[in-house]
Amino acid sequence: MAMDHHPEHPDVTVEMWTRIDEIIEENKMQPGALITVLRLCQDTVGYLPPTLLDYIAQGMNLASSQVFGVATFYSLFSLEPKGRNIIKACTGTACYVKGIKEVMNHIENKYGIKEGETTEDRRFTLEGVRCLGACGLAPVMIVGEDIHGNLDPKEVTTILEDYA
Repeated sequence: MAMDHHPEHPDVTVEMWTRIDEIIEENKMQPGALITVLRLCQDTVGYLPPTLLDYIAQGMNLASSQVFGVATFYSLFSLEPKGRNIIKACTGTACYVKGIKEVMNHIENKYGIKEGETTEDRRFTLEGVRCLGACGLAPVMIVGEDIHGNLDPKEVTTILEDYA
């Protein structure tokens, strides 16, 4: 495709547009390739801003509403920027009983984000997840690939300070 003019977007660099063009070009003739294209473009940019969704729709010869519908339907996709460190706090029964809400309250108070939000500096995104399968370590959170269990709400921000 390699359109002559890419839309302006502060989070999408020239190199990213080049990669996005390659992704669209490689997949536009494949039926049902939209999810693959969205996933690869999200991997490239970090999220799927609306201008990018429109660009993908144009490149894939699909309606913008169709692309937007798929992007909003699947929880895998994010239309908002995510933090460099994703905090997944388990809100399952064991973690709830053992105090995950207090842990999340400490994160909210320290970083000014509620569940589902990202800090302005994009350092952290706080997500509540149903179960992390580590009930014996309740309350539990995962930051990136690291599992932190038996959390003390007062110590949670000390743990998070290790993440840039």
